[in-house]
Amino acid sequence: MISSVVLLPQQAGQGTFVLDTARVRSTELATEVAARQLRVVVACLVARGLYPIILGDRWYACAPFLARLADVEACCLLRVKSNRVFYRPAPTRLPGQLGASRKDGGRFQCKDESSHGEPDEVWEGTDAKGACVQVRCWMHLHLRTARWIEVSVIQIIRHGASGKPRDPKISWFVWKGEPPAPLAEMSPTYRLRYSHEHGYRFDKQVLLWDVPRLSTPERTERWTLVVACAHNQLVLARPLLLGCYRPWEARRSVLTLSQVRRAMPTLLQQLGTPARPPQPRGKAPGRAKGFHPKPKPRHPVIRKTRKTRKRSKKTASA
Repeated sequence: MISSVVLLPQQAGQGTFVLDTARVRSTELATEVAARQLRVVVACLVARGLYPIILGDRWYACAPFLARLADVEACCLLRVKSNRVFYRPAPTRLPGQLGASRKDGGRFQCKDESSHGEPDEVWEGTDAKGACVQVRCWMHLHLRTARWIEVSVIQIIRHGASGKPRDPKISWFVWKGEPPAPLAEMSPTYRLRYSHEHGYRFDKQVLLWDVPRLSTPERTERWTLVVACAHNQLVLARPLLLGCYRPWEARRSVLTLSQVRRAMPTLLQQLGTPARPPQPRGKAPGRAKGFHPKPKPRHPVIRKTRKTRKRSKKTASA
């Protein structure tokens, strides 16, 4: 499993830029590796005077990930499931009250409207298609396992959505950062994250990322770095090339990475290469006499979660 940190484009369809890739080992979690990568990348960006916004899907909206990024100078916009539960600040202890003080306040569950209460901020507007969009924000909430981290829970209602799983009408997000959440920019900002998924598809279908069947994880890591370098070169070459269109493709101002790849031979012929021309190798000698290859080492299967047993349904007959 590979964890990638990419720079999202300012406009959808421009392609992502791979900043870092790392292998998720069997003894690690994806949230641990991603947090370690983001700490290094954000530190480099802050040193240049840039303060990024970290976007992530619902698998990263958990307490361990937020706790590892608590001291990072970046805002986080993470999608959450509709059944997530948050808690309000604990009430103040009354004088003369017996027993331990409460650690959590009222319960806030996304899918339970009775636990929401009045939102702290509300914004209404329209999207690019002219449909109505409502954004509600509840501040000063926290997760039970990370009470010291305050987050804002955001609900986005898109009345023009179809209501299907890939186009839901109601979506939930978490905002963590020092400035308050810009509600008017929540929906268009998070939509840029889907460019990450299109980048994965381009690497697999066009750059053949998942085609080689390599025998060791180290070789897979090197091949991933080669694909990432080729991906970044196409992004850098975009403003230098004219698109190579297929007969059925529309002429647009924003070139896709596939169109840039088809036009790359023109640029490569002008640039040339510092490498020497290949030399004929001849016939391979083959294996040495008496060499017997050993079987590949087998590794134990490591389960990161407990395996649940399936309960069989017993039917009773009278």
